[in-house]
Amino acid sequence: MLQGKLVRLRAVERADLPAFVRWFNDLEVTRFLLRSPPMGMEEEERWFEHLRDREERVFSIETLDGKLIGNIGIIHVDYHDRKADIGIAIGEKDHWSRGYGRDAINVLLGYMFDEMNLERVWLYADQKNERAVSCYEKCGFKREGLLRHNHFKNDEYADDVIMAVIREDWRRAHPL
Repeated sequence: MLQGKLVRLRAVERADLPAFVRWFNDLEVTRFLLRSPPMGMEEEERWFEHLRDREERVFSIETLDGKLIGNIGIIHVDYHDRKADIGIAIGEKDHWSRGYGRDAINVLLGYMFDEMNLERVWLYADQKNERAVSCYEKCGFKREGLLRHNHFKNDEYADDVIMAVIREDWRRAHPL
């Protein structure tokens, strides 16, 4: 279990899956995510069963008082180049814009840089997702480029911002 100032990151449990399904069937929650509704419990069960066979690591995000509010994952780990990308979803909308996502990202970055010994963590975000882009910038991510018409969602092509943070830069802002 990894703990920050506002959240704990813990292993995903089967009991979390109904909340994940509820979130990923909410158009407001999935507006900027790669996945789109509908999602059923069977699909989420299959994902859960294969989770330990994958390179990615997914954590449930819960508040310090134990409320499940989202999930965060380390996705494509490249141990040769010491890099990976991340994804996050705060599914409980009453916890949006309150610092929980930023705390979860910083906890995960500490783990990735200090425990996994990675050098670079990157992501891409829908350019229109101003709340997420702002959060990533507050966590030390820098804009590195733009992928024009990178995905099709909500009946239109959308541009994605490529963002990354380097261990040295993050560590400067978060000394041990």
